Amino acid sequence: MTASDSTTRPLTGRFVFITVVTFFAIVTGVNIVMMRLAITTLPGTEVDSAYSAGLAYQHEITAAEQQNERNWKVDAHIERGKDSAASLTVHVQDAKGSPLSGLVFSGQLERPTDRRDDQTIEMTELGNGSYRGVAQGILPGQWDLVIEADSGRQRMFRSRNRIVLN
Repeated sequence: MTASDSTTRPLTGRFVFITVVTFFAIVTGVNIVMMRLAITTLPGTEVDSAYSAGLAYQHEITAAEQQNERNWKVDAHIERGKDSAASLTVHVQDAKGSPLSGLVFSGQLERPTDRRDDQTIEMTELGNGSYRGVAQGILPGQWDLVIEADSGRQRMFRSRNRIVLN
């Protein structure tokens, strides 16, 4: 009978200890990295004060009802160019189809996932119920387009739509 030369190392307490400590060190390290990434990329809260937002809610309902009573027709077109500039054009008509002028329009492109990318679009009146504005450095992807029109200190129109820019 031949003796087999087996060179397997015996399982020692020292090896088990080092393996367990290494395992938990890797798991802890990965958890720390993931927590750090989650905390640094968190854009923040949607509203700073839920109480204030709740108090303003009735005002928002009243403004929406008044906006519906006006029955304006507002057509917006936004296009992202090759130079990463987004051009927003808005045409506004009253309930009778007459163009509305003298309003102060503003636009806002908001990222649904990260507030830090939000950009305001300053709009100028072109005449005949048309308004236009341009924002630079707009990345492709999903955005919320918020359009507001003011007359004096009163908000006359507000619209929020999810769009995709290529």
